[in-house]
Amino acid sequence: MAFPHRPRGSEPEEVLILNETTKQFIRENLNADVPTLALKKAPVGTDFSLALRQIAARQLLQKKVPEWAENEGLLFPAHLSIEQCSSEATAKYKANLLEGKTFVDLTGGLGVDTYYLSQQFQQTDYVERQTELCDLARHNFEVLGTKINVWNETAEDYLNHCEPKDCFFIDPARRDEHGRKTVSIADCTPDVAALQDLLLQKAKKVMVKLSPMLDISKALTEFYLVKDVHVVAVANECKELDFILERDYQGTTQFHCVNLLTPQPDLHFTLEEEQNCTCRMADGVSNYLYEPHPAVMKGGCFKLLTERFDIFKLHKNSNLYTSEQLVSDFPGRIFKVEGWAPFNKKVKQSLLADVEKASIAVRNFPLSVAELRKKLHIADGDAIYLFATTLKGEEKVIIRTKKTASDEAVFKV
Repeated sequence: MAFPHRPRGSEPEEVLILNETTKQFIRENLNADVPTLALKKAPVGTDFSLALRQIAARQLLQKKVPEWAENEGLLFPAHLSIEQCSSEATAKYKANLLEGKTFVDLTGGLGVDTYYLSQQFQQTDYVERQTELCDLARHNFEVLGTKINVWNETAEDYLNHCEPKDCFFIDPARRDEHGRKTVSIADCTPDVAALQDLLLQKAKKVMVKLSPMLDISKALTEFYLVKDVHVVAVANECKELDFILERDYQGTTQFHCVNLLTPQPDLHFTLEEEQNCTCRMADGVSNYLYEPHPAVMKGGCFKLLTERFDIFKLHKNSNLYTSEQLVSDFPGRIFKVEGWAPFNKKVKQSLLADVEKASIAVRNFPLSVAELRKKLHIADGDAIYLFATTLKGEEKVIIRTKKTASDEAVFKV
């Protein structure tokens, strides 16, 4: 589906629609294998290529943005834009962080973030350099019943002519001209660090979404006036880093680590709190074992956990914790310890004699999971959880655990 070029801010020449025959074909084949479906003959009147693309997109969006996947009137672009868009969960989370009268998404893309964030503002502009995405956005925003102004231009061009706004959101493209993934701020398009003076001149607050692979400490040296860093995981997988820059902000940067779609609590801290506290170390393994959720790990909060919660760290490099009594509000996974033993030739007989299947994790341990499975003759399973790690005295151990009720409550995406 091709679209003619249109000047910034203009309306499309025609409303894009799916005819009823094409909609019915999509309904009937939503769960079909798309490559196989492409070899079949479609009913007369079906826009076949469009239907195949919509089926593929909706399959990807069923878990990522279910509200949009279920809306038959929406149209979706090629695979890459679907892959790069925010999930419904992360977009709704970000929508709670900004508010005001005027808002601009400077890198609109599929428009998921634009749509959910716009609900906190009276006026929203969507800015996108790709004409096709702009046309789809106009159509989709109308179907969704929201009034959002669409500007077909680059973020830089828009910034040069726009009036001051309350908030900007920017999610720079993390691929180079050859389609390869990039991580560093300077390698993204646009380079937000180079634009931050102009951004903060035109808006009081700027939210920047970046890759979860980015070194946060390095980003903090490139950005200034950073009020908040939100490390966002979804169902135990770190998905994005959201930096909030605020004009004239002089305070300490606050870190917020969240694990959406789970009952695990959020963690809020500052780097000064983490750096200035004393880490409590464990003498051995107690009744419960704790593993911080991925956002806490990415945020770099390790020592402070032993001060905030009544727990002890097993080793300075292990990032596993233990306690005598259950700490149910720990921000991560909690396991009940069934036993533990030194890692040696006798460990199979002494600790694991009845274990044929188990989930195995290695933390600060010389063997990989595959190597350990082979050595212990244990297949994959999820009733028993084994942790291979190192204690503070450098002793290598195997810890046998099972999930607690609180950890079993992790929601499915």
